[in-house]
Amino acid sequence: MNLEELTHIYDLTGRVIVVSGGTGVLGSEIACSLVGLGAHVVILDRNPALSETMRERLHCDAGDAISVYANVLERETLEKAEEVIRAEFGPVDTLINVAGGNNAEATTNPDNTFFDIPEQAFRSVLDLNTLGTVLPCQVFGRGMAERKAGVILNISSMAAMRPLTRIPAYSGAKAAISNFTQWLAVHMAQEYSPNIRVNALAPGFFIGKQNRFLLTDEKTGDLTPRGRQIIDHTPMKRFGNPEDLVGTVAWLISDASKFITGIVVPVDGGFSAFGGV
Repeated sequence: MNLEELTHIYDLTGRVIVVSGGTGVLGSEIACSLVGLGAHVVILDRNPALSETMRERLHCDAGDAISVYANVLERETLEKAEEVIRAEFGPVDTLINVAGGNNAEATTNPDNTFFDIPEQAFRSVLDLNTLGTVLPCQVFGRGMAERKAGVILNISSMAAMRPLTRIPAYSGAKAAISNFTQWLAVHMAQEYSPNIRVNALAPGFFIGKQNRFLLTDEKTGDLTPRGRQIIDHTPMKRFGNPEDLVGTVAWLISDASKFITGIVVPVDGGFSAFGGV
């Protein structure tokens, strides 16, 4: 394979890519990077008014981006978003499901034992992460099935591979995402087309709004005991930076991985490989 051919298989120019949760820490990095690679990027969010910083990051000469209102837990809003996207850019080539998260009330601690977790809190985490991935796959995957081509990339977690203490709902939900990714990969390839691929990323520990002060001290910036425990079990001895995801995302949604479907790729600094000794 020569340089031109190698460059071509990674080319995302003109690709119509939908990113749910595209204004979060990880989603925004993915969205902005894909615009820089020449794609037409659509950010789905319940608040489609992008911040000035986000708009500046999305502005470049390669691709372009729009933000469209949608709630990943409401099918009708997703269907309306699909109509808007089709009118603006044409059919969706790629779906990246980044929307997700935890609920503090579904996290165990001395004041909130497992036996005291409210049912609604547990359910909200399951719904946001699991149903919030399934519904976009149904809405945007339908068009891929009709065209017999497309790519879906889900976001799983280290918590799916090794259930983490304190977060039973989130760990269970992300385990469901890994399983669903494999199921959907087989289903789409067998029932519709082998040219529809479904894979997932399993990020390690990245600092975001929800976990920043669980991992670092709010006043000093030093690691908390939990943060230190994570670093001690991460061979690369650091948390992930959002840009660490971009290369793997680009690979999995490009033709460079056209014979890959049904896998969950760790991006974790070696956390999943380390046995603790």
